[in-house]
Formats: sequence, structure tokens, C-alpha cells
Amino acid sequence: MNVDSIRDYCLSLRQAAEKLQWGDALCFKVNEKMFAVLGLDRVRLIFKCTLEIFVELIERPDIRPSPYLGRHNWVMLDRLDALRTDELKDLLQQSYEMVAANALKTVGKKTVVKKANRKTAKSKPARAAKRNNSCPRKKR
Repeated sequence: MNVDSIRDYCLSLRQAAEKLQWGDALCFKVNEKMFAVLGLDRVRLIFKCTLEIFVELIERPDIRPSPYLGRHNWVMLDRLDALRTDELKDLLQQSYEMVAANALKTVGKKTVVKKANRKTAKSKPARAAKRNNSCPRKKR
């Protein structure tokens, strides 16, 4: 696969978006979470995989743990032809699905936290008002 075919494939996935970040990195995201990164100046591809696949892939030539993200099972292809086209598409699909599933969980948690913060924010002024009314200051 080449840069254009990888870009086309990633954007064909449901709700996938792209964003140019860090100078030359084209990030593919679902719900604001990255599932693949394509380096444009120095061509390379980074994506998330399961632990079993990660261990298997890093044994192959031109594939290594991704800098900074390798501890989270992200691999880096130093060459885009390090994997067959069908295999790469399957791995990108898996990366997308893992990240999309986690992004939905995160969105759900953030929504709950925001609702809880709204209640707390509304109740604080009410408590402060009660406190001020119950203990009036003496005027001099």
C-alpha cells in the first residue's frame, strides 16, 4: 500500500477523520482518539494492535514498537510494504475497532463526570447563601 491508499482506507471507516499533527504526521481518529498515524515526510505507519499481534509483528523485519506508544501495543512500520495489503487493512480495521470501543467508554465516563460537576456547582452557591443568611454580620 502507498500513502494515498492507506489514507483512503482509513477514511473509509465509519466516523474516521484525519488531522495533520506534529508537523508531518497525518493522524486518523475516531471520536477524537487516534487509531493510526501516517508519517508523510519520513514515510512510516503507526497503529494499535493486541498484545499477541504486537509480539508477533515486532519479530518481523521493518516493524518495531512505536516510540512513546510501544508500551501500549502500538507498532511502527518503517516501510509501508512491510505487510501485505490485505494483512495491513485487517490490522488497521482492528486498530480502529479497539480505539472506537475505548473512545465510546471514555465519552460515557466524561458525560457522567460532567453531570456530577453540574450538580456540585449548583449546590455550592446554595450552601453559601444559606450560611450567609443564617449568620448575619453585625454592622458597626
